[in-house]
Amino acid sequence: MPRLNPVRALGSTMPEPGPRRVYALSLLINTIGTGLLMVSLPLYLIRVVELSAIEVGLGLTIASAITLVAGMPLGDLADRRGPLGMIKAMLLVQCAATIGLLFITNFATFVVVVTIEMVAGRAIINAEGALLRRVADDSAAGFRSLTHAITNVGFSLGFAGSGIAIQVGTPTAYHVAIVVNGLTFIGAWIILHRGMPRYGPLPVPHESLRWGVLRDKPFVAYSVVGASFSLQFSVLLLLLPVWVAENTNAPGWVISASLMLNTILVVAFQVRLGGRVQTLRQGGLAWRRAGLAFLGSCVLLGFAAGLPAWAALLMIMAAVSVHTVGEIWHLAGGFALSMGLPPAHAQGQYDGFSSILGGIGAAVAPVLLLGPILENGRTGLALLGAFFALTSLLMPAVARWGERTRPTVPATADTEVADVPA
Repeated sequence: MPRLNPVRALGSTMPEPGPRRVYALSLLINTIGTGLLMVSLPLYLIRVVELSAIEVGLGLTIASAITLVAGMPLGDLADRRGPLGMIKAMLLVQCAATIGLLFITNFATFVVVVTIEMVAGRAIINAEGALLRRVADDSAAGFRSLTHAITNVGFSLGFAGSGIAIQVGTPTAYHVAIVVNGLTFIGAWIILHRGMPRYGPLPVPHESLRWGVLRDKPFVAYSVVGASFSLQFSVLLLLLPVWVAENTNAPGWVISASLMLNTILVVAFQVRLGGRVQTLRQGGLAWRRAGLAFLGSCVLLGFAAGLPAWAALLMIMAAVSVHTVGEIWHLAGGFALSMGLPPAHAQGQYDGFSSILGGIGAAVAPVLLLGPILENGRTGLALLGAFFALTSLLMPAVARWGERTRPTVPATADTEVADVPA
């Protein structure tokens, strides 16, 4: 049986030397830092800053709401100013805001600092699609699948570091995690500044309308279906832990083992499967496969209830494996559609719009999954799976609609790239 070698797995996902590798390395460093605080930040705020759990939750909700509203304007700004310049500027803002976490003394300063950090992070996410499209050109969808595998490696390394900080539990341990996270933003900035070509804003066609995304009906339809599918991201993080703990006889460690299995499978197969999904039609078909996989995983998860511990364990791991296959197809399809539908000069604006609807879906997920879905047991899980499957059947038609309404000549034909680093 082959042994899992994380270093070799990471090396196999790294692209050839050049702008793609520079982009991938900056992304890896950034996600390692993000993973450091993703889990440990709430505990730091409660145990060290001594905010209440209610204050932490309320502050994060306020920051998330402001970030949601700012999504589309930030994406549009990246289009008009250039995605590389936007990302580099926001990395410095994120660094400053992260270091600001060390100086939080009350609820008000917490809200200000975390809002600045989250808005800067959203600006980077909305600009990344435009930069990736310039770096990868015609293979943007496949390259995005590769970068997703890399981010999973980065998050895993960050989670491991956060686990050490949480286990030590002292203020110094949390402070070190915060400082290291801040330094990763500087590291990502240096890599982009020294190794990335100068990508300025693309020329805007004369016939383009201001906020054209709002008039692009196929993309709006894609965003609506995509928002409904955003529920799947919370199945393993929210629904599965509660379901396993309260409704099955499986050992508690299966929850963390499930997340590890999900990460390993994504790193191993996201590029292999997702790299084949390039066109809009392929994206629509991949989305449909994802819906059917999510139906199967929800049904398997429901069957874990009432089984002996060993059988429940096997059923849960099977459900997670099937869910991860669906996640890989879902992300690959989303990458193809989100890179193929927007015009190149407005990628940030389009990504900003879809992030608004996706954020609404993510906000609804906890209430829906931990409410009526969980309360109805196996039936609730089966209905959730059926919702995914039925919704996914719409995406091939949306993809064909988008294909018919796209320009025949890609806007990237006008791209000009200088050979000197920024």
